Amino acid sequence: MQSVPEYACELSIGSQSARNNAFLAPMAGITDRPFRQIAERFGAGLVVSEMIASAALITGHGDMVRKLGKTGKLPHVVQLAGCEPEWMALGAKIAHEAGADIIDINFGCPSKRVTSGYAGSALMRVPDIAMTLVDAVVGATPLPVTVKMRLGWDDDNLNAPEMARRAVDAGAQMITVHGRTRQQFYKGIARWEPIRAVVEAVTVPIVVNGDITDLASAREALTQSGAAAVMLGRGAQGRPWVVGQIGAQLRSETPIEAPEGDALVDLIREHYEQMLLEYGVQVGGRAASKHLDWYLEAAELVLDKPVRNALLNTEDPKLALAMIGEIFSGEWKAAA
Repeated sequence: MQSVPEYACELSIGSQSARNNAFLAPMAGITDRPFRQIAERFGAGLVVSEMIASAALITGHGDMVRKLGKTGKLPHVVQLAGCEPEWMALGAKIAHEAGADIIDINFGCPSKRVTSGYAGSALMRVPDIAMTLVDAVVGATPLPVTVKMRLGWDDDNLNAPEMARRAVDAGAQMITVHGRTRQQFYKGIARWEPIRAVVEAVTVPIVVNGDITDLASAREALTQSGAAAVMLGRGAQGRPWVVGQIGAQLRSETPIEAPEGDALVDLIREHYEQMLLEYGVQVGGRAASKHLDWYLEAAELVLDKPVRNALLNTEDPKLALAMIGEIFSGEWKAAA
């Protein structure tokens, strides 16, 4: 069996350097600033913004402008989506002015709402249009440009190697590949081995994405793909610390321990409160509920339906914070 590549210990994107080789994936409605802050604090190598629609950004859409917010000390990676070169170029300029250090272009989102407009993974079907976007963004700012894609549109069109080669020729300096096609959405099992063809097609770092949840799966993904780094998406839901843990372990370093007991309560409370600050109390409380649900799942806590509904649906922050303390400290589990 092939070993993890030696270069999986150092990775640079243009003038920017990753802290380690485990990255947090961009996830719309999930990897907002509060989530990224926690992942960064626990040692993630890079964190990426939520997907930002370039067309909405250039019109000043408030939610898209909010998504530009810088997280911390890591290079600020902003992901843009769109299908018009002019909009993507303007979006890249706005992101640069807002403090972005790296611009990532979305060729991977499988959502019908995105692909119906020939954005996201629909761009895998129209390589010539896709490359006009890379050209436009590369030409719009001096920032490093990266691309996130899938294996292809479907199993009859596994064109990631060719798309990656053309993107790199146009100036892209890193490529992330999710080991599924668009038609798979998130079903089935991610295939890491076909990503090796992408690695062999280009000279820039390749990042493997899909179904990576722990050190074992990260090492296997690197071994099968030959990639330089791993990227976690759904595997970090309810466990924002796991990205940094994997990054440290890949470098044979001691990771920051996963929070338990009072430390877990404090982290979840902080996350909840930061969501309220980010969005306002009403919207933030609703946005936080999915994270609370993922924290419950990660902690393997099964609540009675009325209790679970009370935690996830309350509009009273004081009640939510009190319940978080009781439930995640272990007191609730002991009482059951």
